Amino acid sequence: MLDTFPTPPPRSTYTWSVFTKPWSGLPGDELGKLVAGLGFTGAEIPVRDTAYVTPATAEAELPKFTDQLRAEGVEPISIASDLSESAFSACAKAGVPMIRIMAPIGPDGYAASVRRIRQELEESAALVQRYGVQVGVQPHHGRFVTSSLGVLQLLDGLPDEFKVVWDAAHDALAGDDPAITLDLVRDRLGIVNLKNAKYVQTSDGWKTWFGQAGEGLSSWPTIFQHLEDYTGPICLTGQYSDPSVPVEVRVMADLQFAQAAAVTSAR
Repeated sequence: MLDTFPTPPPRSTYTWSVFTKPWSGLPGDELGKLVAGLGFTGAEIPVRDTAYVTPATAEAELPKFTDQLRAEGVEPISIASDLSESAFSACAKAGVPMIRIMAPIGPDGYAASVRRIRQELEESAALVQRYGVQVGVQPHHGRFVTSSLGVLQLLDGLPDEFKVVWDAAHDALAGDDPAITLDLVRDRLGIVNLKNAKYVQTSDGWKTWFGQAGEGLSSWPTIFQHLEDYTGPICLTGQYSDPSVPVEVRVMADLQFAQAAAVTSAR
């Protein structure tokens, strides 16, 4: 059962944001109206071959796209893309502060993959400085660097512009405690992602299942108790395994839950 809270006004220090992947084919004007109508004031934009803005068109299209979002009161917080120079250039032109990536593990194994990703991050440091755009690295369950602490180690010694994108669901799937991980990544914390997940047993073994705010291993109210000094974006990722209810309905309910949890934790 979902935890319930009253619905007080949201804590004003956060930019309440949503990852717009579920609506990635929409043009900026339509997306801006949708996101604002759901109650969000921020958005992360996928820049991928399957999205409205692609890596090939980003330098030309992203500034127009983000202007259309801002016209609806929605501030772009990041793009989900790669570390190509064109992605940095597009973000700089559009005023988008961060590129979010993950750290995949290849067939050569964990150690070799981490060395390779670290080299890519070091090589991107010049682009970070040239364009004034941050890089956010998110842990992810599966064949990625799965823990916040693994990402923090990956970023050790890099400039402050390299951030951790902390993710509630993947932190819980890794078996970590947000009281520990949020404290340790505090100095590099760039975005807090909110979603929830748990393991379910199927005929093919244990699988991950993504649900709403109170339906998984992560306690969102507990998370807000450990964000005392954080004033950056809170991003709901809109990822749900059950397609029977529209994403818009679920994410609106989760936004209200998160806002209430944030205010309750501040009392």
